[in-house]
Amino acid sequence: MQWGGRTHFLLAIVRRIHEVQELPAVFITFFAWSLTEVIRYSHYALNISGGCPSWLTYLRYTLFIVLYPMGLAPGEMWLMYQALPYIKEKNLYGDFFTSVPFSYYNFVTVVLLIYPFLWLNLYLHLFKQRRSKLGKQHHKKKKI
Repeated sequence: MQWGGRTHFLLAIVRRIHEVQELPAVFITFFAWSLTEVIRYSHYALNISGGCPSWLTYLRYTLFIVLYPMGLAPGEMWLMYQALPYIKEKNLYGDFFTSVPFSYYNFVTVVLLIYPFLWLNLYLHLFKQRRSKLGKQHHKKKKI
């Protein structure tokens, strides 16, 4: 679900609508995504090598609390909202769905309405992972 949302945001909206490419919402989204990925992949790499510091594990399972909502609300959702007039004006993807009664403008509007509910499911899952990973570390430290 996360991959689909990011791909849609990047390829269907940012790439196709030049008027929104320099808006602050794009920077906010990319900043949140990038920082998250740098921490996550550093954590993966150091875990494989067997030398991952506990502070990096803590960051890996804690920074999402701020970065995930930041990438979502003032990032992805705000940009999709700002793109709506351009989508309507250009009838974006209208020629792609000529044989099917489909409005991309209506699709993005519906996505904006259900996005918070879909996102909440992913966000709560991350908290479960955090509790699982950091709880184990905390438990290991107590035993030592």
